[in-house]
Amino acid sequence: MGSYTTTTTSSSKLLFRQLFEKESSTYTYLLADSFHPDKPALLIDPVDKTVDRDLALVKELGLKLIYAINTHVHADHVTGSGLIKTKVPGVKSIISKASNAKADMFVEPGDKIHFGDIFLEVRATPGHTLGCVTYITGDGVNQPQPRMAFTGDALLIRGCGRTDFQGGSSDKLYDSVHSQIFTLPKDTLVYPAHDYKGFTVSTVGEEMLYNPRLSKDKETFKNIMQNLNLSYPKMIDIAVPSNMVCGLQETKSDL
Repeated sequence: MGSYTTTTTSSSKLLFRQLFEKESSTYTYLLADSFHPDKPALLIDPVDKTVDRDLALVKELGLKLIYAINTHVHADHVTGSGLIKTKVPGVKSIISKASNAKADMFVEPGDKIHFGDIFLEVRATPGHTLGCVTYITGDGVNQPQPRMAFTGDALLIRGCGRTDFQGGSSDKLYDSVHSQIFTLPKDTLVYPAHDYKGFTVSTVGEEMLYNPRLSKDKETFKNIMQNLNLSYPKMIDIAVPSNMVCGLQETKSDL
């Protein structure tokens, strides 16, 4: 069981929790519109091993979970989306159409995911995988400020996801981050899917300056990525097939 931390924004209507699964170093994010009568909520990148913890928190806070969202088809853990659907009737799973994975709803660039009066904007950020997307809180008077970007593995804190599996491309990843994330306001908060050094949050401005990979020119970045010499992901042969069907093999026929 992981612990969770709280980060606040200037918009008090957004209830936000950052949760951690230590085995895969995965962050799961709980967002809810606390001012809405139903207190609708969503989870970003849930992990199967911490579903009970996450759902207990949702219940404690009096929220109504409506969506379980993934930034991409993960290779290092099994998503909790399918398990959540079996435990909470009515929850819809969401993933990008480009991922070719199973889900209840598919999103494309420019789509908006509404929960109460708050929404997330969808931006395509392929490169780590073909189907990676970044979810960004909306730009508007009643939306959280500063904005928040849930970047999956496309942009990590002082790093980025590997590009040597699942249709990865260092060329695409560089372009994705620079065109879709680094064009956001510099105070935009960056919340990645993973961190291996204990960092919890960064900003677009920080990563533009200090990211040791993505602050370089494209050719330098591509050279760095080609020479990482990373080991084969230990969970990939289990995680990817499961995640292609929303995390539970037996849910395939139901989606």
